[in-house]
Amino acid sequence: MKTRALALLGGDPVRNKDYPPHSTIIDDAEKEEVIEVLEGGQLSGFSGRAGGRFLGGEKVRKFEELFRQRFGTRFAVTFNSATSALHSAVSAAGVGPGDEVITSPYTMSATASCILFQNAVPVFADIDPETFCIDPKSVEERITPRTRVILEVNLFGHPAEFDELIMIAQRQNLVLIEDNAQSPGALYKGKLAGTIGDMGIFSLNYHKSIQTGEGGVIVTNNEEMANHLRLIRNHGEAVLDDLGNNDEVNMLGWNYRMTELGAAVGIPQLRKLDFFNERRQKLAEVLTGALEEYDFLTVPTVRPNCTHVYYMYAMKFDETRIGIDRKTFAMALSAEGIPVDEGYQKPLYLMPMYRKRMAYGRNGCPFTCRYYPGGIKYKKGLCPVAERMYEKEVITTNICRYPNTEEDVLDFARAVGKIVQNIDKLRTYTE
Repeated sequence: MKTRALALLGGDPVRNKDYPPHSTIIDDAEKEEVIEVLEGGQLSGFSGRAGGRFLGGEKVRKFEELFRQRFGTRFAVTFNSATSALHSAVSAAGVGPGDEVITSPYTMSATASCILFQNAVPVFADIDPETFCIDPKSVEERITPRTRVILEVNLFGHPAEFDELIMIAQRQNLVLIEDNAQSPGALYKGKLAGTIGDMGIFSLNYHKSIQTGEGGVIVTNNEEMANHLRLIRNHGEAVLDDLGNNDEVNMLGWNYRMTELGAAVGIPQLRKLDFFNERRQKLAEVLTGALEEYDFLTVPTVRPNCTHVYYMYAMKFDETRIGIDRKTFAMALSAEGIPVDEGYQKPLYLMPMYRKRMAYGRNGCPFTCRYYPGGIKYKKGLCPVAERMYEKEVITTNICRYPNTEEDVLDFARAVGKIVQNIDKLRTYTE
């Protein structure tokens, strides 16, 4: 069989058309809910004062109840973004100046920024090289007397190693918070990710599994935390006297409220979550089967008694087995019409804000705050596994999602096969 020339070297690409945009199927169900809100004229049901409207309008409360039922928790509290939900969760955990929160460096910036919002200090633990979630051993090594919270991330659609994290949290009397923005519906030993820790954060951003445009939800079984979350999203300091609340710690509130329009979209979207997850899992299964023959690619790990919902399909690349570097491989795939990204996320502690320890004002707060004697330093080498994944190994693609088909994802494998067939020419091109 004649070898087809790589598109990078002047040949025709595997795909001549772009992959279709991600869709969460906004259809008549969402339209009907939204029109009901528009016709009623109340686009937000919240009021920043004590009373019936303090907890939001009809759609917000309905969406919270459906979310609570879907994930089997006592409480669900909505927010206008997952970022504001993360901040509120750290606040509800009692975090303040002088405290430390251990989290992953291999995640979106908001996971760590929410700690700074409370004038506390992020401490970064390394990640598991198979699941890319936080490594419990690294967490335990970085606990100090100032540690208050473990904020772990269920990355790419796979849950973290919860048995070990729970034992650490209980032994050290720490709050365990899950950033579950990428893993709604994933299971860890029969338990839903996001419901295992003290609080779990879900994202409803437009490119997540389901969406409200922007939005977030926290689920918890802790009534005290749920009450705090409701207060901080809605100017809580203004209602403490009216509610007879004697706990004023971390009660400076914000406007983190979800609109009735967002909740209206969320109600039918939530009902579609299982469909989208099943589609992602099926497409990922097809792609994994097609890539298993290539020893330079490690397909996503799914740990025993866990499920993966494939927010992203993340692979590890081994340049020693194929003889080209990751950049060249990614360039060749992209030229074939296959969307891929290298590295995913630069470890957060390499961002200027952390390297220079400069978050608030010009005096280095909270890193140099008089309440914080920790003297933390952020520098290269802090989390070697996360750095290696970013610099050399991880490749991600987002094609395992609706409305893509099995043929669409098989184009990825066809492009890989084409690269392998032309590997000598590609090595020469690299040289």
